[in-house]
Amino acid sequence: MRRNSVVVADRSEFFIGGGWVRPSTSDVIEVISPITEKVLAVAPAGSTADIDAAVAAARTAFASGPWPRMTAAERADVLDRLVAAIAERSADFAMTITEENGSPLAFSELGQVGLATMALAYFAALARHFAFEEEREGLMSRARVIRSPVGVVGAIVPWNIPLLSIVMKLGPALAAGCTVVVKPSPETPLDSYILAECLLQAGIPDGVVNIVPGGRETGEHLVSHPGVDKISFTGSVTAGQQIGARCGRLLRPVTLELGGKSAAVLCEDVDLSATIPALIPSIMGNNGQMCVAQTRVLAPRARYHDVVEALAAEVSALSIGDPRDKATDVGPLVSQRQRDRVESYLRLGRSEGARVAAGGGRPDASPIGWFIEPTVFADVDNGMRIAQEEIFGPVVAVIPYESSADAVRIANDSVYGLSGSVWGTDIDQATAIARQVRTGTITVNGFAFEFNCPFGGVKSSGIGREFGPEGLSAFLEDKTLCVANTTSAIYT
Repeated sequence: MRRNSVVVADRSEFFIGGGWVRPSTSDVIEVISPITEKVLAVAPAGSTADIDAAVAAARTAFASGPWPRMTAAERADVLDRLVAAIAERSADFAMTITEENGSPLAFSELGQVGLATMALAYFAALARHFAFEEEREGLMSRARVIRSPVGVVGAIVPWNIPLLSIVMKLGPALAAGCTVVVKPSPETPLDSYILAECLLQAGIPDGVVNIVPGGRETGEHLVSHPGVDKISFTGSVTAGQQIGARCGRLLRPVTLELGGKSAAVLCEDVDLSATIPALIPSIMGNNGQMCVAQTRVLAPRARYHDVVEALAAEVSALSIGDPRDKATDVGPLVSQRQRDRVESYLRLGRSEGARVAAGGGRPDASPIGWFIEPTVFADVDNGMRIAQEEIFGPVVAVIPYESSADAVRIANDSVYGLSGSVWGTDIDQATAIARQVRTGTITVNGFAFEFNCPFGGVKSSGIGREFGPEGLSAFLEDKTLCVANTTSAIYT
């Protein structure tokens, strides 16, 4: 079918070993449009046999192919060509992702595709100057630290930001010299086919990247596969715990980027007229389906009413509708199951005693599609489940605090620690608060992460880091090569 000059087509093969391969079974994934609630397209569902084939191709490419043996600069050249290929297809990527998961098109263009190309370009540049080898002078020898690719990587990615999530793993893995098996989510497999076409255009060697969409059983087989050397996973805490446990038993390195319940702390001196509009994208972006979303707003008690009123007014003004329209701020949730989950939290919030200050249900103007009104809960205590559990929808809880120390206490009173923000006129005070919040990334007067800095979480938000040199190092193994000093006393 054609929408806005972009073809969303049925698919029948997997990208394995540098080409298109027929699946081992007739099982298919029906991609349901969150906009129309009808079948958008079908794609093959990966089986354990398909994962076996993909891992075998990746293992061969790593063991005897050119990729790990190329210079870092040569690999960077391929990555740069991949960046160009993705940029050339950016409109196709953006519309396809919007069709798959309901992400507003304006967000898809920047948050889904634009950030992906920037991230990939960062790792291409990093590969050119990263110290893959380093000489050190020891007490008994001359030593060289060699940082080698870890091997075959299993990359399991979610449906909410599919292309960027793949690139966050693919970029450093390829820069390191690894080979990769990617398992996209069954909700959003279609954009990965465009990525495969871009990989071919970039001239990636056969078997270096293999893509097999599938469900839970497919992912479990990839995690446990004896031919895999490392797992990198983005998704839910529950799945991350299971993957972490399995990798622990196998003594297999793993990176886990999981959920969040991040706090936006509004200081006493905050300028609400400037802050609230700037805060909204970090709450409602991608229809609230972001692990980094600032879903707890901590407001000073003395200004609590003003914060709730300003936030409710801004949220109520958001445009809800067809995500293919660039004027739309909030589109549908990815699936009926996800909408049911969010609605259960709307009922729970009311039963816990929270007050709905904006939204709170389905929009009357959108009877078709899995839409939820952007919702503001007021009178929230941080002990409520709507303040403790990740809802993953356009829902925010406004929580009062008594002092800066109390704000820090509430921000840290969470099993999560992924993102966060502090907003205020006094930058020194806001920075002092930010330093005390236990989280992986936090921004003063904004919402950001930097490609050259580590990204990841603490506590239940995950293990390990992506982006920055730290993200590249996660795909490398350190080896120490010593050249003995035979005149040392140890040899005499």
